[in-house]
Amino acid sequence: MRIVQGWKGLADADRGASVALGNFDGVHRGHQQVIALAARAAGELRAPLGVISFEPHPRRIFQPDAPPFRLMTTDQQVRALAGLGVDIFYILPFDAELEHLTDRQFAEQVLHEGLGIRHVSVGFDISFGHGRTGSPLTMSQYGQERGFGVSVAQAVGDGDAKYSSTGVREALRDGHPEAAAAILGRPFALEGMVEHGRQLGRTLGYPTANVALADYVMPRFGVYATRTRLPDGREIAGVANIGVNPTIDGEIAPRLEVWLFDFDEDIYDQVIETDLIAFLRDEAKFADLASMVAQIDTDAAQARALLLPQL
Repeated sequence: MRIVQGWKGLADADRGASVALGNFDGVHRGHQQVIALAARAAGELRAPLGVISFEPHPRRIFQPDAPPFRLMTTDQQVRALAGLGVDIFYILPFDAELEHLTDRQFAEQVLHEGLGIRHVSVGFDISFGHGRTGSPLTMSQYGQERGFGVSVAQAVGDGDAKYSSTGVREALRDGHPEAAAAILGRPFALEGMVEHGRQLGRTLGYPTANVALADYVMPRFGVYATRTRLPDGREIAGVANIGVNPTIDGEIAPRLEVWLFDFDEDIYDQVIETDLIAFLRDEAKFADLASMVAQIDTDAAQARALLLPQL
């Protein structure tokens, strides 16, 4: 998969795709329906399959004071899209110029002239252009005028609840990673570089890999059963705390601290990805370290039972 930054002055090989348009934060099952429509058109047109997204996320521009909300890093997004057979990932800079294009200007200048698209698929609830005046209906009109096809993905979901990034965020904030996974089609995963911590876990016999949460949505503080992928592809079961570890003195930013079962290797400064499989309990402040260690033993046993039932 090729990653194309921007929409101006592109090579011919990077133009003429059938594209899916959206933010695609999470690449959840609703997003996958939009991409599937673009893929179908790509096959009929014998065109590359493309996905268009924006960086920074427009929400960061329009709601600069909003708490972190991202569901994946760009690297995670790239891997998810590649797994769906996407040929070109267009990352458009959401700058002042793009922000102030009307919906018609966006369709004409960016999609038609810049990317030379042959088809675009959008979600049923998409809005685009300055003031978010664009809609599936106006996109269809612009497609007829400029000669590119348009398809609209309808809402998909369980019952009356449609799959959405908002639904994933709500599930994570409520401590329901399994509900988030049902929308995503895979477990929600936190990815980041392993940082040096206070070494307390190693002292107590529970060495943890510490990862900053960065711009991720904040899951419910607490303890989770997890699976972690290492850079070499190994996947290791574990138990993790997300939060600030209030038992230990000293303020720290919220982070992931994951104890990988039956593992004792130096992975500092390596990037790992940790799936949240099940929420076990809320984060707690213990009276002393002995009480905390006893609870960690209980948490680990519960996580092992969930993740390694044969043991």
